[in-house]
Amino acid sequence: MGFLKEFKAFALKGNVMDMAVGVIIGGAFGKIVTSLVNDVIMPPIGLLVGGVDFTNLKLVIKKAVVEGGAEIAPAVTWNYGAFIQQVVDFTILAFCVFMMVKVMNKLMKKEEAKPAPAPAPPAPTKEELLLTEIRDLLKEQKK
Repeated sequence: MGFLKEFKAFALKGNVMDMAVGVIIGGAFGKIVTSLVNDVIMPPIGLLVGGVDFTNLKLVIKKAVVEGGAEIAPAVTWNYGAFIQQVVDFTILAFCVFMMVKVMNKLMKKEEAKPAPAPAPPAPTKEELLLTEIRDLLKEQKK
């Protein structure tokens, strides 16, 4: 039973729950960025470089062995286009995360920049009230 209680205490700590939420949100954000890269950003880049699809770029090191129309041994290729595509994806993802963090930092600075309202002056103590009353009475007597 001690093990289960210890695990429950660990699993329900705030940091673990925050991390779990972060991982879930991060996975969803990753899908959004992947779609942004593949469906929005890469088509114009491919058009700019002459319609080249990076993922299909490769260097054939050894050609496939084909006998009688059947492939006996597949070709050995160096798929540098897939690597280029991953580098481009990473660069765009890193830029998106950088911009998101930059905006968040800017928003946080705006919140910090707002001055806190000045605290109200403390109410006079009983002694101060009594001394004020005595002072006022003494002023009236001198008149």
